Amino acid sequence: MDLEPGKCWDNSKKGSWKTILLLAYQSLGVVYGDLSISPLYVFTSTFAEDIEHSETNEEIYGTLSFVFWTLTLIPLFKYVFVVLRADDNGEGGTFALYSLICRHAKVSLLPNRQHADEALSSYKMEEPPEKDNSRVKMLLEKYKTLHTALLIVVLLGTCMVIGDGVLTPAISVFSAVSGLEVSIMSKKHHQYAVIPITCFILVCLFALQHYGSEAMFADLGHFNYMAIQIAFTFLVYPALILAYMGQAAYLSQHHNADLQISYYVSVPESVRWPVLILAILASVVGSQAIISGTFSIINQSQSLGCFPRVKVVHTSEKIHGQVYIPEINWMLMILCIAVTIGFRDTKHLGNASGLAVMTVMLVTTCLTSLVIVVCWNKPPILALCFLLFFGSVELLYFSASLTKFREGAWLPILLALFLMIIMFLWHYATIKKYEYDLHNKVSLEWLLALGPSLGIARVPGIGLVFTDLTTGIPANFSRFVTNLPAYHRVLVFVCVKSVPVPHVTPAERYLVGRVGPAAHRSYRCIVRYGYRDVHQDVDSFETELIKKLSDFIQYDWYRTRANSMSIEDDGSHSNESSSYRLTVIGTTSFCSQQGYESQQSVQQGSVSVGFPTVQSLTDVIEMEPVDHAAERRVRFAIDDDHESDTRSEVGVQMQEELEDLYAAQEAGIAFILGHSYVKTKQGSSLLKKLALNYGYNFLRRNCRGPDVALKVPPVSLLEVGMVYIV
Repeated sequence: MDLEPGKCWDNSKKGSWKTILLLAYQSLGVVYGDLSISPLYVFTSTFAEDIEHSETNEEIYGTLSFVFWTLTLIPLFKYVFVVLRADDNGEGGTFALYSLICRHAKVSLLPNRQHADEALSSYKMEEPPEKDNSRVKMLLEKYKTLHTALLIVVLLGTCMVIGDGVLTPAISVFSAVSGLEVSIMSKKHHQYAVIPITCFILVCLFALQHYGSEAMFADLGHFNYMAIQIAFTFLVYPALILAYMGQAAYLSQHHNADLQISYYVSVPESVRWPVLILAILASVVGSQAIISGTFSIINQSQSLGCFPRVKVVHTSEKIHGQVYIPEINWMLMILCIAVTIGFRDTKHLGNASGLAVMTVMLVTTCLTSLVIVVCWNKPPILALCFLLFFGSVELLYFSASLTKFREGAWLPILLALFLMIIMFLWHYATIKKYEYDLHNKVSLEWLLALGPSLGIARVPGIGLVFTDLTTGIPANFSRFVTNLPAYHRVLVFVCVKSVPVPHVTPAERYLVGRVGPAAHRSYRCIVRYGYRDVHQDVDSFETELIKKLSDFIQYDWYRTRANSMSIEDDGSHSNESSSYRLTVIGTTSFCSQQGYESQQSVQQGSVSVGFPTVQSLTDVIEMEPVDHAAERRVRFAIDDDHESDTRSEVGVQMQEELEDLYAAQEAGIAFILGHSYVKTKQGSSLLKKLALNYGYNFLRRNCRGPDVALKVPPVSLLEVGMVYIV
């Protein structure tokens, strides 16, 4: 059992007991779908061929005791009462624990981090940072090797979850369909029917994925902590224990050597058909849960630069973060069918699935131990006790699973090794490309010096230059200007970055600032997404970006005018400071029409936040929050009778800048992206050459391009070829 991505809860959601009980009922399929169908195959895979019945039934009671204590210690005590509390703003899973640790300790390997990200409302911490002086945290932050080791552990857990996305649908559906042997056909004939029927159900399951889980679980995207706890403690846990006890009781009284050990054998014959149908439907629900979790965790991996770019489709307007990935869907389907046809029995499938699940549990235990110390600021001895107690139990199960290596357990190891190579290689190349961009960026003076004297023309329109840099002028733009001596009248350097939080609210998504003086019409826009957020389509992004630029222009000139009125030294001081200032745009809306007076209600805590120079983000300047019922009046009218000459001049300049922006929008928007090729330096090791020159470039050529990931229309795309020597 793992708290998969997508099975999220909202701790702030409080309501009546009726609402909580309803959420608890609804969580059965979404959160516990894969665990609840385990009775279909546990006893079958345990008593495969190498265990025989004895007169004392000690092997049956021993297995029942083993199952009882496993369900009690791991899902109940560990997950429900401890791990469930280690949520990241309501999100669970391997990456949620990792992002939680990264926010409390400087162990993240994400390249373009900013202090501004810590001002996000979802970037909350359990305790103020100054109270956390843990030696474990200091040790983690000191050695970069530990940062890499932590990432490898997270990737291992992630790869095993993806592997479980292959194995769980196969074993669940196969075990459910295996009831046909007991119901209507002999063992001799069932092997010719069970495999084709299982494959048919799997094909239908994956073929319907592009519709989402919305049809089955409408409005079930969020569950609070209490609902999930109640569902498992008072319903799932007792039901599972009773199911296993019932099977054990039946097997202890029936020692027929010719009788195949199966879940359906212990079901009364009069209700066997309804149970068979119910089991198949339950296996589909459980498989759907793990498939959705696989899509979600791959989307998270891609957001954090640990997976090649794939197409992500948002399948639900109601459930935030419900995604579908076409390429992964069909790969999972092919692998599921191949595994089903290749293994053909529950024993090998169970061995493979068991190793994958135990690895995820071990990784979760290790990460939760770090959360206890680093995030919750508990004594290290408490985390050590947690690690030793649950880790020793899970390590025992893990070692037992390894003994089945030649009987199916090799498959998740092979899948995890293959996926880890891909993910680590992609992440390594991403970091190296960022470092190259950082070292080869050009200065602001170079940009400001471009002009007609150098044969550089500025053409109508808006040029969006996409880069991973949050400061400076990227090398791909200098290469673009060198080969095509012209660029757009309005220039925007756009950085679309991921931050280690699950969601970024739309009001906090855009950081906007100037690049150079206002007359140059160049801006920087940093668009921040959480690892569970789905990127906007290009039409809404264009509209939103223009709106944010317009709001920023008015806000910046309003600030300039205010400074001009309070400082006798006029516009030069405010202009210079605003040229290097980034501002959160999203909570304040301005109108650009002359003579317009606006009134806005500002929610408590929803304030614009400005940051000093991008190069040294140290001090945070906040506008004083006001009461949510208070109104703020902002006048942008140009009134010669009542306004000073300075104010009038500022208003005219603001109006001219807005008119230039809208005129450029009418002329068209071009997306300027780098088309990269990575090549190793001379003298690099053979392993590095194989990894980057062949491995990474092969992945780059066969995955989605950045234009597809950003959903850029081909007619508006300008690609700049870049060779990265790393």
